Amino acid sequence: MTEDERQWAINRIKAKRAFWVHLVVYATVNAFLVFIWAVTSSDGFWPIWPMLGWGIGVAAHGASVLAGPSTISEEQIDRELRARHG
Repeated sequence: MTEDERQWAINRIKAKRAFWVHLVVYATVNAFLVFIWAVTSSDGFWPIWPMLGWGIGVAAHGASVLAGPSTISEEQIDRELRARHG
């Protein structure tokens, strides 16, 4: 395994982790927006607009990566490299 391949695998694993952080932040912020809407009893359900707009970004991010565990092991790096090479 070359150093470039190893770095590629590490970057891929980090991208998968970043997606989960993105998803958690999305859910937390939007839950807070729904709470604000519920407390202020506004007429229309306005939180749908940021949910839809940001949701498109989260979906695109999720489509590009899969979830991964919290540590990077040699086995994960090897798995990513095997997936890259077929």
